[in-house]
Amino acid sequence: MIILGPPGAGKGTQAELIAAERGIPHISTGDIFRDNIKRETPLGVQVKGILDSGGYVPDEVTNEIVADRLAQDDAKDGFLLDGYPRTLAQVKALDELLAGDGHALDAVLELQVDEQELVQRLVKRAETSGRADDTEDVIRERQEIYRRETAPLVQTYTERDLVVDVDGMGEMSAVTDRIRAALDKVAADR
Repeated sequence: MIILGPPGAGKGTQAELIAAERGIPHISTGDIFRDNIKRETPLGVQVKGILDSGGYVPDEVTNEIVADRLAQDDAKDGFLLDGYPRTLAQVKALDELLAGDGHALDAVLELQVDEQELVQRLVKRAETSGRADDTEDVIRERQEIYRRETAPLVQTYTERDLVVDVDGMGEMSAVTDRIRAALDKVAADR
């Protein structure tokens, strides 16, 4: 399963809850990158400048990280990808990876949130968490990158009848309830 939505849509929070309820790992490329930056690994050093300027890590690096993570034992019975794929090239890489293992996606959740709400959420998060990568300029740049590069994934996955649209506005618990209902419907329909 994949969870999509622009930065600040609540993907990480909701993915943690979904993964815990369903007994699958929440695989966040953003968390993997931030952990590597904190530990100052070669990957962390490589991506720090990219993230600080509001960009995204190159597909080749991200694909390798995801392939390695999906090969781990806890992901054999399912997983929830958060922050991946972001581009059509990453979709292709994921398709090839899953096909090679005899697996396929069950659903692609898309959290839909108003852009001004996203900016407000991320500015507030920056104030409370001290995340240096969440300046308003960087936030707006990431929103633009998302619209330009990642939003087309929704069309690809819609053509495959995998997209489940979820209203990401409002209280966290209300969004969680909407996601749970949507996933239950997908399970009943398949």
